[in-house]
Amino acid sequence: MPVSQLDRRIFITAACGGLIGLLAGCGTLRPTGQGGGASVAASGLVGKIRSSAGLPDMAPDSQLEQAALQQARYMAGAGRMEHTTGWGKDFASRVSGNGIAGAAAENIAQGRMDLTRLFDMWMNSPPHRRNMLDPRFTRFGLAYVTDAKRPDWRYWALVMGK
Repeated sequence: MPVSQLDRRIFITAACGGLIGLLAGCGTLRPTGQGGGASVAASGLVGKIRSSAGLPDMAPDSQLEQAALQQARYMAGAGRMEHTTGWGKDFASRVSGNGIAGAAAENIAQGRMDLTRLFDMWMNSPPHRRNMLDPRFTRFGLAYVTDAKRPDWRYWALVMGK
């Protein structure tokens, strides 16, 4: 076999191996810790926030909680906080994929915090506050997942809808 063909095959083999390694690394998620829904536990806080603004309460909703848990799991696995997952799913596609129709919004957070601190932080952020005080929303789902390496570190997602 001529040297140029052999060199080309070696190059192609190495390039393909490198590409496969790169793609595998892009999809690698970190192990996550425990997590779950927290909607019922947050009901009192959500009700207090909404009533202080003269708005009706939002009811905990298992469908919205499931969408929130998916997002919290993704963030914990990726080790970063963002609305768009690494699988190319933005908030709108996740909501649609969970059968949620109509207006919806999402608040996310990460850190060492209990529910009171979490909601205080969101209420002190104009975009997050606006979401929680949107009169169109009547239901919500709140979930978290812990970081496997730091069990006191949580990734939170709150999904609100009609």
